[in-house]
Amino acid sequence: MKDKILLAHGSGGKLAHELVEKSFVKAFSNPFLAKLDDSAVIDISGRLAFTTDSYVVSPIFFPGGDIGKLAVFGTVNDLAMSGAHPLYLSLSFIIEEGLPLDELNQIVNSVQKAAQEAGVEIVTGDTKVVNRGSADRLFINTAGVGIIPDGVDISGSNARPGDKVLLSGTIGDHGIAVLSQREGLRFSTKLESDCAPLNSLVAEMLNASPNIHCLRDPTRGGLATSLNELAKQSKVSIRIEEEKIPVREEVLAACEMLGFDPLYVANEGKLVAIVPPEDADKVLGAMRGSHYGKSAAIIGEVRAEHPGRVAMKTCLGASRIVDMLVGDLLPRIC
Repeated sequence: MKDKILLAHGSGGKLAHELVEKSFVKAFSNPFLAKLDDSAVIDISGRLAFTTDSYVVSPIFFPGGDIGKLAVFGTVNDLAMSGAHPLYLSLSFIIEEGLPLDELNQIVNSVQKAAQEAGVEIVTGDTKVVNRGSADRLFINTAGVGIIPDGVDISGSNARPGDKVLLSGTIGDHGIAVLSQREGLRFSTKLESDCAPLNSLVAEMLNASPNIHCLRDPTRGGLATSLNELAKQSKVSIRIEEEKIPVREEVLAACEMLGFDPLYVANEGKLVAIVPPEDADKVLGAMRGSHYGKSAAIIGEVRAEHPGRVAMKTCLGASRIVDMLVGDLLPRIC
């Protein structure tokens, strides 16, 4: 059983210390974590952004990523959506008894690579082991902190009539990739999760214009839910155009086969930006110049009438209401 997680790995004794030192400290080595104190002591000045999240995706490995990569990038992106420069993360692993150690180490290595790509450090964490059947292999809880630059004021309540709505790329990739792995679906072309860190993209957008009003990453509930959240927070309406929303052909085909609407399918490497009309082209150019925004497009605008409503002009020229998702289209997606 040396190759599997045992309940004793969560006891706080010798096996627990060996697991922490051999799997976690070795991978995430930095001066903050190396002290192995009960908390990390860090010096921060300026406006602080702070977020927390939990990841329960099933399966824990999927095309284009895994639960570790997802946890790091998801937390980094939540910080970036406030315009913050992410700095430090904490990770807590809730591990089911019997998880193969090589799978845990594969995920830990993925976390390390993701943190390096995003430019953040893992400075503290925790490990718990639960009985077989009490969890689904592995859950990860995170927290993250970052610094918001002076002059940046990004909030879901800042949208104004006349603003343009920008989308950084294709929608639905993550949700369909995870679902295909879970259900054993096969497509003629390889479809991978769009799981990616967006902090560098946001930095380039802010360099183009510090006047961005809103940012949101459309994860659970997809693009439609995020737009509804922004419309309600800002007490405005949003009108988008279907033909301007980038969607991969294989995602469209999968959605048609399964009866899904790609507007409601989860993403993990895309963002929605609402910007003043005079800055829209500058921000769009910055997005398209980034690796994570090559397919960016202006997909709509903010309006004053019918506050809280999102509407879409369809490819046929008709108009339809795009409501917020009710229920859970794809459970355990992040």
